[in-house]
Amino acid sequence: MPNIRSAAKRARQTEKRELRNKRTKSLVKSSIRNFEEALQLGDEEEAKNRLYQAVRQIDKAAAKGILHKNNAARKKSSLSRRFNQKASG
Repeated sequence: MPNIRSAAKRARQTEKRELRNKRTKSLVKSSIRNFEEALQLGDEEEAKNRLYQAVRQIDKAAAKGILHKNNAARKKSSLSRRFNQKASG
């Protein structure tokens, strides 16, 4: 335990932030997984909707600084590329 009050407060704040960030990262992973499941089923319209939701979650995480902007761009690019490959072929 910290001996200084300000250090104790910082520890509490860090704990809250970690939980918030963990929740957001989990939402991103879940939305990506939902997109992949729809893509596997071959339902193009549902996959398109879930791609939109996944990109939205990724953008939110990047805006909050939870994901680095290049990491977010890489994830979105990868998902879009997979959707387009499945849709065209």
